[in-house]
Amino acid sequence: MKLTGVELRRIRMPLVAPFRTSFGTESRREVLLLRVVTADAEGWGECVAMAEPRYSAEYVDAAADVLRRFLVPALAERQRLDASAVAPALAPFAGHRMAKAALELAVLDAELRAEGRSLGHALGAVRDRVPCGVSVGIMGSVAELLDAVGGYLDAGYVRIKLKIEPGWDVEPVRAVRERFGDDVPLQVDANTAYTLADARHLARLDPFDLLLIEQPLAEDDLLGHVRLARIIRTPVCLDESITSARAAAAAITLGACSIVNIKPGRVGGYLEARRIHDVCAAHGVPVWAGGMLETGLGRAANVALAALPNFTLPGDTSASDRYYRTDVTPPFVLDGGHLAVPTGPGIGVDPVPAELDAVTTSTEWLPL
Repeated sequence: MKLTGVELRRIRMPLVAPFRTSFGTESRREVLLLRVVTADAEGWGECVAMAEPRYSAEYVDAAADVLRRFLVPALAERQRLDASAVAPALAPFAGHRMAKAALELAVLDAELRAEGRSLGHALGAVRDRVPCGVSVGIMGSVAELLDAVGGYLDAGYVRIKLKIEPGWDVEPVRAVRERFGDDVPLQVDANTAYTLADARHLARLDPFDLLLIEQPLAEDDLLGHVRLARIIRTPVCLDESITSARAAAAAITLGACSIVNIKPGRVGGYLEARRIHDVCAAHGVPVWAGGMLETGLGRAANVALAALPNFTLPGDTSASDRYYRTDVTPPFVLDGGHLAVPTGPGIGVDPVPAELDAVTTSTEWLPL
């Protein structure tokens, strides 16, 4: 392919309810979308960076800046381009994995649309629908939490994930187990909120038969996770620590985790996400698909990824209405606790022009 231009589109999406984690509360998503244009097709990508650098060092304004000044021009220098060449072309620029992932996805979407192939087929999907879990934020009270969890179970979600932090961990988990029983698949996500000094406290979660505890310690503390995994019985899953297939191999070899969360934006793209999947499969380590409150564009790609064979745990691939009253694509709707894997060319979905325009705050065209 030869790129003719890239559109940077900023949109603002109000959430149906504030979403609180250990690193902050969001009531809306400021999203950067990319539209890549070639002679034969267009492709869409979604950058999952947040408005502020709290979850990671990346944030939306910085992503737009690095794309405009460095990443898009680097691709413009290529006379011919396919998705597999994007990461090598962008490798001279350190970091900015979320921005790189969005650009790679847009190129990959355009390439597959031109070929008439779906993203799921290209990645190696083996299922036509994937089981869906839901991530439940930190609430103002246990009663509020129980109401929320009950609503998600009634909606059909097959796994519940509770966000935790010091002061909001053992008692909320206990309350959910007591109300809904031991048969509900349940896991917790700390988003790096603890230190190794909290190991004995985190061991108090062991009796609740959790699927996993996600990223309890700092992302650069692999050795701390190794020690924690020897103290607690709950399986340790790494999220923020896994930035590449190489990082995944190192964490597994050290014994820092027994489960891996894969978020394509965090690791630089869907092709690297597939490599992480393959590394984990080779080591007998199950994986599951994380989420970053994506619109239907990013959600479509995540669902396709989650259909690969080693995604054996339900992911955070929730239905559109979990976060948004109106999506920018036709909504993803839960069906028996599952979402269908898109089968159309590329990511398999297109923006609804009226819905996209309604939430757009700015557009910028970068001719090449």
